[in-house]
Amino acid sequence: MNRELEEEFMRSRKQRYRSVTHNKTKRESRRIWLKDMREWIITAGIVFAIMSLLNIFVFNVSTVIGQSMQPTLYEGEKLIINKIALSFGNPGRGDIVVLHDPSTGPDRKEYLVKRIIGIPGDIVEVQDQQLYVNGKVVDEPYIDTAIQDPDFSQLTVEDGTYFVMGDNRHAGASKDSRYFGAVAQESIVGKASLIWWPVAKMRVL
Repeated sequence: MNRELEEEFMRSRKQRYRSVTHNKTKRESRRIWLKDMREWIITAGIVFAIMSLLNIFVFNVSTVIGQSMQPTLYEGEKLIINKIALSFGNPGRGDIVVLHDPSTGPDRKEYLVKRIIGIPGDIVEVQDQQLYVNGKVVDEPYIDTAIQDPDFSQLTVEDGTYFVMGDNRHAGASKDSRYFGAVAQESIVGKASLIWWPVAKMRVL
């Protein structure tokens, strides 16, 4: 009888030990899971904050819409826009920039991608389908046709403004400074520095 009681006592003790051990393991697992989740949330928050600051002050991603920059840029390509570059220097001739669309009307877009042709003080004109800046013919290896839109006489780019054009010189293919005039420097968001998508076309601009 005493042996039976002793065996029952040992079985009960083992069950209690397993129960306590099991509950302790569950609590520890839950504590580890909560700690990992908290660390993941903090990390995600830090990454989000850093990316937001970079997006506001350093770079942005833009998608090419339309055909005005062909054959340099094609619709659907994604660009890295360098914003901070404008904090260290003004845009230069030949730079590809993203700017707020200064035009009005139903076809107005939020942003345009154009090439800077004239900087403040430059004299720009188109004669006989050829672009001139300060009286000299501009070498434009990035175009695939002569300028098909009408010629225009000399104009001087005013201080604080830039004359921009699209690389697509086919008739009516680009809405640019020939139509809405030189754009204010404040309208320029940043310089297009890289095509990053599609990967096969990745290159520095």
